[in-house]
Amino acid sequence: MHYLHIVFDIDGTMTDTEKPLMISLQDTVQRFLGKHMTLEELRFAFGIPGDDTYNMLGITDKQAAAAHWQEKFQAYADQIQLFPGIREMLISLKDQGYTLGIITSKTHEEFEGGFTQFGLNDLFTLVVCADDTAGHKPDPDPMRYYLKQMNVQPHDVLYVGDTTYDMQCCHGAGVDGALACWGNPDWEQVPAEHHPISPEALLALLNRT
Repeated sequence: MHYLHIVFDIDGTMTDTEKPLMISLQDTVQRFLGKHMTLEELRFAFGIPGDDTYNMLGITDKQAAAAHWQEKFQAYADQIQLFPGIREMLISLKDQGYTLGIITSKTHEEFEGGFTQFGLNDLFTLVVCADDTAGHKPDPDPMRYYLKQMNVQPHDVLYVGDTTYDMQCCHGAGVDGALACWGNPDWEQVPAEHHPISPEALLALLNRT
């Protein structure tokens, strides 16, 4: 492998947040649309920005919905954990000289409220959030923004994410993708250059020693 930059998604890749996100969205749908939707029916929203979710659901009061969803999500904050092996993998990659970044569908406010608690921010040179770009995953705009800000070529970057949206985002910008199989039970259906089954497997793939 000749990658110089390893860029990560957050939800479903570094943090196990699917259940808290979906339960809190379920409550938000009930509050703003007056109907019950199953967690499976809402799974489409995992990995895309809140605004896109509200558009697809037909929620018009986006600001109020976002505040409600965030409030309910924070109620489950104690259930949010890093996937096993993530911390050790990130530290090892940093020690080996890789430049680490983040591209997430979270806003900067959501990033501060949901990821900073893990004490890993200093490992990442650039964090690209939903409010940094006009286009959002699966649009390649966030990855193109990263490439421009870091002045790096697509072939030097590997993007690690757990959804089809993630892979479409990086592929649209000419960047290779690694599908975080540990965060997606249907990983075999998602095209990617690499399919590491665990953080340890990703580390072995990238190990420079």
